[in-house]
Amino acid sequence: MGARFAEAARPAVEALLEPGETLLGIVAATHQKTFSGELYAVGVTEGRLLLQPVDRKMQAKGPAKVITKDTLVGADVDGAGGGWWTAPAVVLDAAAVALTLRMADGEKLKLRMMRGGGVLGGGPEQAEGMGALVEWMQRNLGDR
Repeated sequence: MGARFAEAARPAVEALLEPGETLLGIVAATHQKTFSGELYAVGVTEGRLLLQPVDRKMQAKGPAKVITKDTLVGADVDGAGGGWWTAPAVVLDAAAVALTLRMADGEKLKLRMMRGGGVLGGGPEQAEGMGALVEWMQRNLGDR
C-alpha cells in the first residue's frame, strides 16, 4: 500500500500546505479508538505535522489536525504489539510502531503505523515518510 497510499493521499495532504511549505513525506497511520479506527495520511513538513483523515479512496474525510512544536507537549513510541509476549505481537513490534502524541490542550492521539520498507512494511515511501517523521520529532521534541 505504501507507494499507492502516498501517491493517492498526496492531494489531500498538499491541500493543507501553506505557501512555500514543502512536503517532506507522507505516512499511512491508523488512529485507534475504543470501538473503531480511522485512517490518516500524516504529512510531514519542516514545521508542522498534518494529520488528514482519509476514506478508502484517500480523499479527505473530515477536518485535519495540525500539530506544531508549540501544540505538541510530548510523545511516546512503542512497538505496535503493545508489549504482549506472543509470536504475533513480536512480529508486529518488528514491523510497526505505535506513536502517542500528547497535545497542549490535553488531547492524546495514538497512531499505529508500519515502519516502512519491504512488501509488508509499507514500502519505501512509508520508510521515507517515517524517516521524515522521526527527524521532525527529534527537532521539535529533542529538548523535552
